[in-house]
Amino acid sequence: MKALDVIKRANANAFRSKLRTTLTALAIVIGAFALTLTNAVGAGVNTFMANTVATIGVDNVLTVTPHDDSTPSGDGPAVFDADRATLSGGPMAGAMGPTLALTAADLDTIAATPGVQNVSPMRMVALDYVQAAGSQQYEISLGMVLPGMHVELAAGHDLDFDTDQPQVILPKSYVAPLGFSDPADAVGAVVDLGLTDATGTIVTQQVTVVGIAEPGLLGNAGAMPNPALTDALFNLSRVGRDPGAPVLHMAAFVTYDPDAGPDATADLQAALLAEGFDSMTVDDQLGMFTSVIDTVVFVLSAFAVIALVAASIGIINTLFMAVQERTREVGLMKAMGLSSAKVFALFSVEATVIGLLGSAAGVLAAVVTGRIVSDALAGGILADLPGLDLFVFEPLTVLGVVLGVMAVAFLAGTLPALRAAKADPISSLRYE
Repeated sequence: MKALDVIKRANANAFRSKLRTTLTALAIVIGAFALTLTNAVGAGVNTFMANTVATIGVDNVLTVTPHDDSTPSGDGPAVFDADRATLSGGPMAGAMGPTLALTAADLDTIAATPGVQNVSPMRMVALDYVQAAGSQQYEISLGMVLPGMHVELAAGHDLDFDTDQPQVILPKSYVAPLGFSDPADAVGAVVDLGLTDATGTIVTQQVTVVGIAEPGLLGNAGAMPNPALTDALFNLSRVGRDPGAPVLHMAAFVTYDPDAGPDATADLQAALLAEGFDSMTVDDQLGMFTSVIDTVVFVLSAFAVIALVAASIGIINTLFMAVQERTREVGLMKAMGLSSAKVFALFSVEATVIGLLGSAAGVLAAVVTGRIVSDALAGGILADLPGLDLFVFEPLTVLGVVLGVMAVAFLAGTLPALRAAKADPISSLRYE
């Protein structure tokens, strides 16, 4: 009996008892269905998280802040140090007290650290309002955008970081209040941004709207400026300030070689810490989120594996019964010269066929269900999270599930197959 004949015979034998085979395959369907959906959820959420990470930072940029080594011991307060630069007032002050600041000397020190390619101070400005022609004034905050950051746009285009013309991307929630009919109508419009300068006077800066941003996982990002707008607003906020007063910054952005690898990144962070600065990558900032997601996906996958274990027991039971029912048939085949290896292959392939059918049906059901649920949720509870596709079915992952389930089915069929292969032909022919 050739290999192709073994496969054909095994396929036919799998459906001798249609009800029993169907029930066994159904258990596999449930396991493959659950495993495919959990993998798709993990891929969908992780893809969305990757896009979210791209909205708050860039892979090759560190956020650097002064290292606070004045943590109080016990329950007592920290001792005030007049020599430390702090942002004790204004829009950049910390909610719980003075915030440590970076000075011009600190920026020079950071720039001189080996591995640092570029240093850009974080220029934070407190906006009072935004106003379009004929609209009311609406409170708004000023966000932050770095080259390479991803912004999910409802209309318009990304900011131009090289132009000297102020540009801004506004949140979608401001479109209707500012008097625009839709996001596309707002693109190209000129709006006024109001802020209070150092003398307490409200001044305005005109800026062109180049894009409208969709809401994201981390909430409303406020008005997102290009460097030209940031510089203009920062200069306006300093009008009336003592020219000799030092310029302080809450943080700085450090660009480094993106191809240097994680070890080089860790070395750079250690070098910055030795100089008195804390630093964080975007992965550090969202590490807890991704850990929770991976844990949830792992737990869900564990339930799917339990279903597959139960299905394996069903395969073992089905094939043991098949071996018992076909005892005389096995004896006859061995008496006619069929080797034990071919008998083993016959029953093993039969188990694999059941695994293939069950996994294929489970994967197909998962894909159809996932598409239906995704479409329903996109217009419902996930409507405020554009860009989130809850189920992402990656071809290699789906193929891996099918092959994995087939492997489980094959292993489950080895015990019954070994029993059939070791059967004595004389005893088998006498079996009643």
